[in-house]
Amino acid sequence: MKPVELKKDIYWVGAIDWSVRDFHGYETPRGTSYNNYLIMDEEITLIDTVKYDFSDITIKQIKNIVDPARIKHIVINHIENDHVTSIDDIMALTPDATIHISARGKKGLDRFFDTSRWKFNIVKTGDTLKIGKHSLVFIETPMLHWPDSMVSFCPEANILFSQDAFGQHVASSARFDDEFDECVSPAVLDDAVIDYYANILMPFGKLILEKVGDLQKLGIQPEIIAPDHGVIWRKNPQRVLDSYVAMATSKADLRALIVYDTMWKSTEIMSNPIADGIRSEGVDCRVLKLRATPMNVVIKEFWKARGTLFGSPTLNNILYPSVAECLTHLRGLRPTNRLVGAFGSYGWGGGAVKEAYEVFAKMGLEPFEPGLQFVFKPSVEDEEKCYEFGQNFAKRLKEYHSGF
Repeated sequence: MKPVELKKDIYWVGAIDWSVRDFHGYETPRGTSYNNYLIMDEEITLIDTVKYDFSDITIKQIKNIVDPARIKHIVINHIENDHVTSIDDIMALTPDATIHISARGKKGLDRFFDTSRWKFNIVKTGDTLKIGKHSLVFIETPMLHWPDSMVSFCPEANILFSQDAFGQHVASSARFDDEFDECVSPAVLDDAVIDYYANILMPFGKLILEKVGDLQKLGIQPEIIAPDHGVIWRKNPQRVLDSYVAMATSKADLRALIVYDTMWKSTEIMSNPIADGIRSEGVDCRVLKLRATPMNVVIKEFWKARGTLFGSPTLNNILYPSVAECLTHLRGLRPTNRLVGAFGSYGWGGGAVKEAYEVFAKMGLEPFEPGLQFVFKPSVEDEEKCYEFGQNFAKRLKEYHSGF
């Protein structure tokens, strides 16, 4: 692997993680990358580091360009482990380097390392670092997606180093969006952006709109957006900016999703006529069984659909564990502007459907009521009621969607 030039004297020196499939609980079937960048100038500057497992790779990448001992500045935009845990190895090779980091970033870094050995410059929004013919403007972006987060903008090259924002979990030999579109497909890249946003950045929609607005107020229209994961946006950076604005305003398609799990197939049997009823009203519907589907895929599909029905059997008078887990994930992601309902089966006593609606209320989502539940296996007559339930959900969904 060799460094890749973004613009003259600015290089990608990161690493590709082809094999990772579990990213702190987030399933990554396409792998990922850890991106960091080197600016060659009068004062050589490294922007971000990588996950510890790949420190030897980024060091080799840097050595292909320059002796690391010549690095004068290291910018840390974000201190999550996948971006900063190689800093100890990097600093051992850069004795004269100063770390530029937000105040919260410095406090966090102190918890991971003995930082008394290193030199720091605490930066805030608007601070500028002049390194020669290039400079870096720092913009704090707290809670996008950690309190320490910030981005760095190089006005001379018109490059925004955006840390986790605008990233994707994809491992690819293509470093840029145009290369990825050509060798894989634009649809795969767009899907990866949605998957990343839905599972990581969904809670921060209002903040994203604010920060995109801040960039516009500062007159920043980057020619290149260089995130810390996935491909670098150089052909059309506005593509990902527009995508984020749409997602931050809770954009969704007129489509339905059925998410369910089942013990003895009774709830599963209910899901099929419900889906048929939805489709009979001209609304597309996808059905996902939780134990057969990665959680991040469920969340991505939830995000795409304006309405979702959750199917759960009752176990010990409460939600089935996998359905409860899914709803817990969604509660933390704080979705908005979605229509939701519940259905399920039970044996001696119900409880799952009632609890689902209690969770919906806590999430502030629009409920489709009442839910639907049957004792044990649904009868033929019950399946007809499921079909009607699906029809009514689709009709309500079309009305609800028309308000957006």
